[in-house]
Amino acid sequence: MVKNKLDFKEIEGKWKKFWDKEKIYKFDPNSKKQIYSIDTPPPNVSGRMHIGHACSYAQQDFIIRFKRMQGLNIFYPFGTDDNGLPTERFIEKTNKVKSREMKRTEFIKLCQKTLKEVTPTCIKDFIDLGISSEYGMYYSTIDDHSQKISQQSFIDLLKQKDIYEKNFPTIWCPECQTSIAQAELEDKELSSNFSTLKFKCDGKDLLIATTRPELLPACVAVFVNPKDKRYKSFVGKKARVPLFEQEVPILEDSSAEIDKGTGVLMICSYGDKFDVDAINKHKLQPRIVLDKNGNLNKIAKDYSGLKVKEARKKIIEDLKNKDLITKQKQITHVVNCHDKCGCEIEFIPTEQWFIKIIDKKKKWIELGRKIKWYPEFMRKRYENWVNGLEWDWNISRNRHFGVPIPIWKCPKCNEIILPEEKELPVDPLQTEKKCPKCKSKAIPEDRVLDTWATSSLTPQIAYNLPQAKSKVNLPMSLRPNAHDIIRTWAFYTIVKSWLHEKKLPWNDIVISGIVSLGGEKMSKSKGNIVDPVEVMDNYGSDALRFWAAGSKLGSDLDYQEQDLIAGKKFINKLHNASKFVFMNLEDYNGQARPKRLDTIDILFLDKVNKLIKSTTENFEKYEYSKVKSEVEQFFWKEFADNYLEIVKKRIYTETAEMKLSAEYTLYTSLLAIIKMLAPIMPFIAEELYQKYFNVREEKEKSIHISSWPTEIKIDRDIPCSADFDSFTKTLSKIRQEKTKAQKAMNSEIILTLDTQTVKKLGETLKDLQDVTNAKEIKQGKFKIEFI
Repeated sequence: MVKNKLDFKEIEGKWKKFWDKEKIYKFDPNSKKQIYSIDTPPPNVSGRMHIGHACSYAQQDFIIRFKRMQGLNIFYPFGTDDNGLPTERFIEKTNKVKSREMKRTEFIKLCQKTLKEVTPTCIKDFIDLGISSEYGMYYSTIDDHSQKISQQSFIDLLKQKDIYEKNFPTIWCPECQTSIAQAELEDKELSSNFSTLKFKCDGKDLLIATTRPELLPACVAVFVNPKDKRYKSFVGKKARVPLFEQEVPILEDSSAEIDKGTGVLMICSYGDKFDVDAINKHKLQPRIVLDKNGNLNKIAKDYSGLKVKEARKKIIEDLKNKDLITKQKQITHVVNCHDKCGCEIEFIPTEQWFIKIIDKKKKWIELGRKIKWYPEFMRKRYENWVNGLEWDWNISRNRHFGVPIPIWKCPKCNEIILPEEKELPVDPLQTEKKCPKCKSKAIPEDRVLDTWATSSLTPQIAYNLPQAKSKVNLPMSLRPNAHDIIRTWAFYTIVKSWLHEKKLPWNDIVISGIVSLGGEKMSKSKGNIVDPVEVMDNYGSDALRFWAAGSKLGSDLDYQEQDLIAGKKFINKLHNASKFVFMNLEDYNGQARPKRLDTIDILFLDKVNKLIKSTTENFEKYEYSKVKSEVEQFFWKEFADNYLEIVKKRIYTETAEMKLSAEYTLYTSLLAIIKMLAPIMPFIAEELYQKYFNVREEKEKSIHISSWPTEIKIDRDIPCSADFDSFTKTLSKIRQEKTKAQKAMNSEIILTLDTQTVKKLGETLKDLQDVTNAKEIKQGKFKIEFI
């Protein structure tokens, strides 16, 4: 085999420029081809591409490149997500500032300046990975185009009465200083003290166990179960709260679990969602003890000004000193935290905007079942999320950088004033309005929209881009989605598409897994981050994509360097094998076909046809990992190890017609193999196509817009009962014997085969004789004689 060093960096640079210059991935709004539209997952620009991005984007790109080669008109814009808390935190960290310490206008300018500097680098990472988006058809979730669509969505839903404003105990992040939605919570297992405290009633102890003694000043009631006989005498009386001395009613409620703790439940404003519901249900007067910074206020008396954890520690100390704790144990329990910063959340009454979703849970389930999920079991995660929803979607955020909520309010008549469509996008803080009724100066809304309130509109943002020219609409063909944002991006997009258009957002949704290292999730705190930019620099983009193709949809993938090494080795072998083939096809134009194919060529092409059928079916089902595995194995075993060796002698010595049969089979099968690999390894596929095939009779200027391989027409009138597998089985047996005898593969032999094998091989005996360098083939018991 001819070998040479492959410069993957030179190859990647050359073909990236070519694809861009020739507009290989351009959407054609005037084409009559069927449109295949992708609801692009916009990566967050807060930093470089991470290995999870590289994996999931490569996996979706396998599918898209396959569909493009099938002849579909691909609508695949590129977007970036630069709206929301991750962006704010990135800007703060990069510029060493705090948004809450800056004027809003100054911070927004700083965000825009920083994003302008970092976005090109972010996009370059995806270009380097070979992601076949149309980068000239670009959006960001904070640009004017996206803001206009997002603000119009708010106005439309407000007019439909699907949006409302309410002062309500909302989930609040003291660290990020904003309200958040249920979907932005993550569960963390934390250790805590479970303390049993002495409440008093009629001079008797009433024991209550809690992990949050800092909420004692916020206690407004005590619950006991109606079936709990131990506390019947307490019901209807008052309990005195330890340390803080306020008296609270003792009420019957079945939510108090008899066998949990002491069976008595402390109701505070607000420890969790249950407290919110309980206080509303019993019409209790709240005692708000926490402010937005997570500090206790004056109601907490001596503990005023302390942070939650500081107050907890000090209150436990004082309870112990006053003999008000009867028992204490260390426990581990699940605590709700903000997924953006990891801070434990609180429930604090604030004025917020909500989209109604709780009243339509059955509809969200129904819509989810109309979409095809790959893999199907991921739909269950979606349904579990919907069934577990407890609150409407809080869409307002107390931040600086985001899409402004487009309303003003009259301070006198409370009239809500909306902008006209031609004014969008608009920042109410920068635009004065007067009340149309009383002419008073209106108060501008100073909050911004939740980032998902905009990202949930990515289908609408994409198909309203000017390059789409109204040719793309709902449902789009495909949504690629990581499994950890099924509850946010997938769910909210379904919600918005239905509320606005009464349509599904997409036909299919493909769910990717996460990338681990040694079985552990990667994180900066663990120091186990793999940088995909460094990986591509060391092994090449095709090798990274080869690794990403090793995991099926929905499955997590462990990063192992040996997979990159294997990928690089495979790419080199493909390159060298192609060079060897075309050294022997110098005079072959790619079109000439023999009048009659040799039997072994027919058998081999039959195997190629089965591979084409299988890979096509697997790609249609988004089973790209099976495509990668099957084509890789076929290339190594059947093409390189077997067929190339079988036809060597015929290429060199046989008659023109016999040689032409081998040339046609080599050319046709290698082209099919390279095309089947093109979606997974686009750079080496383009290199080989341009170097060896496009210079002959292939007409398309890029392999990525050439046709996907279809069944190769072959004459099946074979005068023997052989197949390629039985041939190679016999060949393998002979090779094993040569290896045992420590002889070279080209050592000359006299071969004896049983009569049944000779009969089965028929015309292919001559090929077996050539490839094994057998001077003679006899009939009898299997034997090899070395000459």
